[in-house]
Amino acid sequence: MQDAQATLLEGVIDLARRAGEVVMAVYATDFAVRGKEDASPVTEADERAERVIVPGLERLLPGVVVVAEEGVAARGAPTVGERFWLVDPLDGTREFVQRNGEFTVNIALVEGGVPVLGVVLAPALGRLYAGSLRGGAFVDDANGRRPIACRAPSPAGLTVVASRSHADEAALSAFLVGREVASIARSGSSLKLCLVAAGEADLYPRLGRTMEWDIAAGHALVLAAGGVVCTLDGAPLRYGKPGFENPHFFAAGRSLVPL
Repeated sequence: MQDAQATLLEGVIDLARRAGEVVMAVYATDFAVRGKEDASPVTEADERAERVIVPGLERLLPGVVVVAEEGVAARGAPTVGERFWLVDPLDGTREFVQRNGEFTVNIALVEGGVPVLGVVLAPALGRLYAGSLRGGAFVDDANGRRPIACRAPSPAGLTVVASRSHADEAALSAFLVGREVASIARSGSSLKLCLVAAGEADLYPRLGRTMEWDIAAGHALVLAAGGVVCTLDGAPLRYGKPGFENPHFFAAGRSLVPL
C-alpha cells in the first residue's frame, strides 16, 4: 500500500510541476486579471493550470471525482464520495498579481474526510512540498529533497504565521491572548501551512473565509509532518462539507494541542 501511495504521490508531483510551468509562462506576460462572482481575482494562469491538472488526476485515479476551484466556479460543485481530489490550480492569485512569488499550485487527495496526500508547489520560489500520511513529508528545492517535520515550540515563545493578503489584526490578537509569542511572520497562499509542516513556524491561525481546495494540500503536509489542523474548538478539520467552505481553524505542531 505504501509503495502504491508513493507512486501516486510522484504522479501528482509531476502534474504539479507541469501546471507550475504553465503558471510561470503566464507570469512572464502582461496577463489580465478578471473578477469572479465572489469578487475574487482570476487569471489565465488559474484556468490553464487547472486544464493540466484535472485530466491528469482523472488518469491517475479513474473514477475519482476532482473538485477544482475554477470548475466549481464555472459549473457548480460536484457530488463527492469517500474519496476525491481537491485542486487549487493557483492559490494566492493576489500574490501572483502583485508578483511577489508567494503563490502555489495545490493538489490533495481526501479519503474519509481526511487529506491523506498533498502537493504544494511554489513555482516562482523553486520549492515543492509533498507528503502523505503513510510516507511522511518532504521539501524539494535547490538543495535537493529532504524530509520535514513539525517542531516543538521554543521556550522563547511561538513563531506565528499569518496571512499577508487577508489579515484580520483584531481577530488574530484576540486569538493569541495568553500565548507567549516570539514573532509573527507574514506569508501568502498555502505556504503558511507549509511553514508549519517544515518546522519554520509553530502556529497558523486562519480566522477568515477559506474553501477546502485552498488548504487541503497544505493540511495533508501538516498531518504528514506530525502536526494537526483543527477547528477553533479543537476538533479535526474535515473535508467534503456542504459548499466546501471551511470554518475558522488553526494549524499547529502536536505539542501545541489542545491550545
